[in-house]
Amino acid sequence: MKKIAGFLLLLALYGNSTSSSAQLLLKVPGSDMVDEPIGIDLALKTTRLPNGVNLHYAEQGNSGGTAVIFLHGLSDSWHSFESALKYLPATIHAYAISQRGHGDSDRPLTGYTPKDFAADIAAFIKLHDLKQTFIVGHSMGSIVAQQFALDYPHLTKGVILIGSSAAFKDNPGMPEFYQQVMAMNDPMEKTFMDEFQKGTLAKPIDSAYYNLLVAEGMKVPVWIFKAAMSGLMSVDYSAQLKNLNIPVLIMWGTQDNFCFRDDQEQLVKEIRDVRLITYEGTGHALHWEEPSRFVNDLVGFVTRSSRLKM
Repeated sequence: MKKIAGFLLLLALYGNSTSSSAQLLLKVPGSDMVDEPIGIDLALKTTRLPNGVNLHYAEQGNSGGTAVIFLHGLSDSWHSFESALKYLPATIHAYAISQRGHGDSDRPLTGYTPKDFAADIAAFIKLHDLKQTFIVGHSMGSIVAQQFALDYPHLTKGVILIGSSAAFKDNPGMPEFYQQVMAMNDPMEKTFMDEFQKGTLAKPIDSAYYNLLVAEGMKVPVWIFKAAMSGLMSVDYSAQLKNLNIPVLIMWGTQDNFCFRDDQEQLVKEIRDVRLITYEGTGHALHWEEPSRFVNDLVGFVTRSSRLKM
């Protein structure tokens, strides 16, 4: 049981992805590539960071709205938040980013630690002149969000953590799973990715959406999966979270097989301005299972926090 729990825990740690079939990007002059809008107010774009890495992302909402950046888990892409984006009001200027090595973003040979991921987001914010932003992170994305808030407090207005922990390396079964992953070789096996994604769910979701999550996960080479996991295993923010001077919202599903109640209690203990919302009966990817409620809670937090900053 412990090994199974550990495997599922890792599965959740790396999150998932969602959306429709592959998109065609149309190159346009300048550093960005833009494809045709895929919704009423959602367009896919690619931006080139000063470090040379191209990040693929979905953008939605009024340009003058509150900037919110969404960060997916390991093996996912911007599609991880696609089902939630349609519920967002236009006052939220959303950027759902496919982090390096994932989705249709670049796959550089190095740079897969939380610090590297966080530095990409800081560069993205500066490039787009977003000033302070809210950072939403699921699973691996929640680790990146914590790292970002610690390294770039001047760019952080607030943080939302979904299925999170201050450190994944000590969770039951994690060391064993890590060794199993380190023994894997390319190419990525679909059976592994299928079980990996299933491990994040406690409730059924749309089958087409689920199949997309698996397909997006298959885009991640095993060597990147290993590199990102090694980065995750190296961090523990327990002693640093007390330094955060921003509002933090934690969302956690009671059927999460990867992040446990003790993890949430530790986060609440260490962070000074924090609120925990519990989703009864949901799994690690609660934003897939209850996207409308997730958005409602997120918008409420963003609205209250923005007022307090004024």
